[in-house]
Amino acid sequence: DYCCVHASLALREMGYESIMVNSNPETVSTDFDISDDLFFEPLTFEDVMNIYDVMQPEGVIVQFGGQTPINLARSLADAGVPIIGTPVDSIDRASDREQFHELVKSLGIRQPKGAIVADIDGAMKAAEDIGFPVLVRPSFVLGGRAMEVCYDETELKHFVGLAVEAAEGKPILIDQFLDNAVECDVDCLCDGDDAVIAGIMEHIEYAGVHSGDSMCSIPAQTLSEHVLRDIRETTSKLAFALNVKGLMNVQYAIKDDQVWVIEVNPRASRTVPFVAKAIGKPIAKIATQLMCGKKLKEIGFTEEIIPRHFSIKKPVFPFNKFPGADVLLGPEMRSTGEVMGIDATFGRAVAKAQAGASQALPREGKVFISVKHTDKTRIPPIAAKLHELGFELVATRGTAEAIKAAGTPVTIVNKIQEGRPNVLDLVINDEVVLLINTPSGKDPRTDEATMRKKCVMKGVPALTTISAAEAAVRAIANLKGHEEEVKPLQDYYS
Repeated sequence: DYCCVHASLALREMGYESIMVNSNPETVSTDFDISDDLFFEPLTFEDVMNIYDVMQPEGVIVQFGGQTPINLARSLADAGVPIIGTPVDSIDRASDREQFHELVKSLGIRQPKGAIVADIDGAMKAAEDIGFPVLVRPSFVLGGRAMEVCYDETELKHFVGLAVEAAEGKPILIDQFLDNAVECDVDCLCDGDDAVIAGIMEHIEYAGVHSGDSMCSIPAQTLSEHVLRDIRETTSKLAFALNVKGLMNVQYAIKDDQVWVIEVNPRASRTVPFVAKAIGKPIAKIATQLMCGKKLKEIGFTEEIIPRHFSIKKPVFPFNKFPGADVLLGPEMRSTGEVMGIDATFGRAVAKAQAGASQALPREGKVFISVKHTDKTRIPPIAAKLHELGFELVATRGTAEAIKAAGTPVTIVNKIQEGRPNVLDLVINDEVVLLINTPSGKDPRTDEATMRKKCVMKGVPALTTISAAEAAVRAIANLKGHEEEVKPLQDYYS
């Protein structure tokens, strides 16, 4: 919606009349004064062609409406509709699995191993060749629907069955999953001659959480200069190879200081509004100007802006509206909105983002901690910092032993099945102000799931990844003894 509004206003500024096609009245882009003509019609080939035949525009922009108009690009082009911006052949090369694999290979870029399958037998063979863990996803679906990480054959059989149902006859994609990799999103502007990165966003949650559900930071927090240089060079290579005109989004995974391309979207991503506010540039407007023939040098946007402040994107979840829903995050997108925190320090920016998402972090009280076995080596420093900040720690037996072994005092509390008083009693009695729980499984019937659901209903912030817990502790440390600073956006850009 943000991109469509800015595109329409940019077109008007350049002397063009704009026609908006949108079936959702709950948007700014459907306001009466945003476009010259407005059609409340579904985004289907037949409806768009009817509008095109009647209005006879110079062309159609598909880059700002998400995946649905991108999926229509080939059909529209074949019907004689001029597509403004990135050529349809380039959109196909980025969207088609085999074509994209050949492109990446020809450019010498790393990409996780993958396969295209149609059924469970094909998936089993692909997983055997690739090696577990693997990421299962149906092609051409929105929001990572039916996407899952599988660590063994039992999980694979179950989730491939769900993926086949969601794919509705289209192929299933099986990819090598880079466990514990850091993910990042890159938005890039290209005019065919020059490419400029608008923003490199480092995800706070590790790979395996949908990009729309992960907190992210501009500038990147932990990526080395070597990795950032590799990301910039790879992004430019892809932009030129795909002949991008306008915006492009690339998703990367970084593991052992190596950069892997996950996917390329030759369109505006949901991250565009966040990046625009983080760097202070109207990148959707600039992309529209590029699609209409202007050059980056002519516009004056010739190099990446690396801000001196920190901007944090935080997803907003509807879990409090669905009492039975678990807050556990994964490859399938579950957020319904997002907020932004901005500050001179990373910690305070995280704290502002948490408050904006109605998950304000506490400054004192009792913190409950229960982590899976593989996280027991990473939880002691987090626990030690919380203790240093004045919090009382309670934990399940296994987690408490790991914390105690590192020299931090902690009280052991029963799991639900171990009898009362247990952790659920603490949550019900409003004794817990923060939950840190990295789940050991996805079963919604577990004690962990019950505890997380109860925290949501009580308004207690629930952190389900170690990386989110580390960011939260940094935020709390910044909050303690400091007044929150509020100032206009313009002051950050000056």
